Amino acid sequence: MAGQLTQALFRNFLGNSPVWYKQAIICFLVANPILLHVVGPVTTGWILIFEFIFTLALALKCYPLQPGGLLALEAIVIGMTSAESVYEEVSNNLAVILLLMFMVSGIYFMKSMLLTGFTQILLKVKSKTSLALLFSISSAFLSAFLDALTVTAVLISVCVGFYAVYHRVASGKVLHHPDDHDHSDDVGVGPNHSADLERFRSFLRSLLMHGAVGTALGGVCTLVGEPQNLLIAEKAGWHFAQFFINMAPVTMPVLALGLVTCILLEKFKLFGYGETLPDNVRTILQEFANIEDAKRTDRDRLILCVQGIVAIILILSLALHLAEVGLIGLMVIILLTALNGITDEHQIGRSFEEALPFTALLVVFFSIVSIIHEQHLFQPIIHWVLQQDLHAQPGIFFIANGLLSAISDNVFVATVYINEVLDALHHGDISREHFDKLAVAINTGTNIPSVATPNGQAAFLFLLTSAVAPLIRLSYGTMVVMALPYTIVMSLTGLLAVTLLL
Repeated sequence: MAGQLTQALFRNFLGNSPVWYKQAIICFLVANPILLHVVGPVTTGWILIFEFIFTLALALKCYPLQPGGLLALEAIVIGMTSAESVYEEVSNNLAVILLLMFMVSGIYFMKSMLLTGFTQILLKVKSKTSLALLFSISSAFLSAFLDALTVTAVLISVCVGFYAVYHRVASGKVLHHPDDHDHSDDVGVGPNHSADLERFRSFLRSLLMHGAVGTALGGVCTLVGEPQNLLIAEKAGWHFAQFFINMAPVTMPVLALGLVTCILLEKFKLFGYGETLPDNVRTILQEFANIEDAKRTDRDRLILCVQGIVAIILILSLALHLAEVGLIGLMVIILLTALNGITDEHQIGRSFEEALPFTALLVVFFSIVSIIHEQHLFQPIIHWVLQQDLHAQPGIFFIANGLLSAISDNVFVATVYINEVLDALHHGDISREHFDKLAVAINTGTNIPSVATPNGQAAFLFLLTSAVAPLIRLSYGTMVVMALPYTIVMSLTGLLAVTLLL
């Protein structure tokens, strides 16, 4: 009986995660208290950090909140940090938590406007190179002012919707038939549609990757583009315009060469890019869009207009820094739900589904950061970097943050480094001017090279774990290969800009 209960407990532990992953987490939890007594808190602290990075790097095996949270809880229990220190860390970063809670949820109510816009771009623009460039620019602009996860979610919605429409027709079904067609099953796809379906998958893969990279290109530019941007801005005391200006010497060259890379990849059909939309598919999608437009009522059009007006209010509020970003997000929720008649509690609750899991994970990040502070783990590294030549330090920070962000989560990496640099400023080790340069290097370092893998960018991970990934055959390896040219160009441009222009 006891053996059966043990087996059941093990099966329940971390759900459907692989057995070896569960065993690794259990080993970590058992070993940490022993290591604390044997090798001391500093060494144990470093081991705990690598254990936490392990959970981030393997986020596809298990969402990091549970295993990372268990490690953080254990660290508090064995005295590596305290609940009071964690609470203080969370309190100091309340603005970032409000951003995730309310801004992401607010943009959820703009999805229909964004969906309509991307649909029009996809169908109206015939040139694949122009289409890819427009997707990238649109994603960059929207991510700079809205939220990368939401923009990615919209791109996924567009692609899944169109894929389902064509797959239904390719399977011999009527275009608008109210059946429960399974667009993940290719058994019914006719032989005359198979080639077009494969080309369509390749077409959608390239568009989604251009769009995902676009969210990174735009997200690094502004205070609200990525969660770590606001965190760094809070520590540095920068408002929206000041953040943009300080980052511009690095972000603008990266943006320009990123867009050039987009064009070259499509022109020369490299790294899985360049596939065009088959004519048969375009005809079917256009017919579907025309039917949907005809069904749109005056109320639907008014809703789109309201969303557009609120989007303008949002951008102006951010640019003029009328309030904290999270409170502006709450304003967006209130305006869009009130003016568009969304009053059902459960309907509003769905808008928080994307934001709250990552918000909870962010609090776990801060728990690990609290351990780093309590045990002074990063101080020797920071002191070594600050002993290097002043002109070399921004480049070193860019490289160090970039490498860690490519395998881990960029929010966690940025949190660690900006806090240590801020401590150096408070202790008089660096000047305010030099702190600003290092803050730029940390922000761009955590944002730009992290496109190398899905682990570093939340939008990339969201895309990889979404419903569209298996439909269009987008695997982890495929994403890494397709991101490679962007990673090389953007990282080298960022490093040169950090080294030469700061």
